[in-house]
Amino acid sequence: MSETQIRPTVASDLPRLMGFDHSINSEAVWQLELRREAGQITAIFREVRLPRSIAIAYPRNPFSLTDDWTKRSMMYTALSGNDPVGYISLIERSMDSLVYVTDLVINAAHRRQGMGSQLLSAAQGWSADRGHRRIIFEMQSKNLPAIRMVQKFGYEFCGYNDQYYLTQDVTLFFGRALKSS
Repeated sequence: MSETQIRPTVASDLPRLMGFDHSINSEAVWQLELRREAGQITAIFREVRLPRSIAIAYPRNPFSLTDDWTKRSMMYTALSGNDPVGYISLIERSMDSLVYVTDLVINAAHRRQGMGSQLLSAAQGWSADRGHRRIIFEMQSKNLPAIRMVQKFGYEFCGYNDQYYLTQDVTLFFGRALKSS
């Protein structure tokens, strides 16, 4: 197995990245329960095991990915040899000193080999080097692998948005403070 290299994404990477299998499999989901009572709304999330693993479709339109990527502040690509095998995309909000991780995708054949962690580390380093105070990772409530990875990195649940994606899925937000270099 060749060593993984993380580098800024270049235009010639984009067609290969678009061709990735962006779906994931999950054995559990974070289920949202809303309770409305006089004068208050309570939102409760609980992890629910599924009777079998399910395939989760990517929440973004695959035909508009390259258009979306041109609006990103930074993208990193993971390479195995000379082949792109994963990417992470970031949106910088300088006014708020925040960076949002909007996409972290590893091609199916290369998952569970630490590449997602390497890409997330690169994103955190870039964000800290630019003086940002916080990084926020958005993901579908069904994406248990991503939830577990960010929790391993010390991210904490910090919010949600119901029907955020075109797929009408609940989006979870996990954040953590950054240390400046």
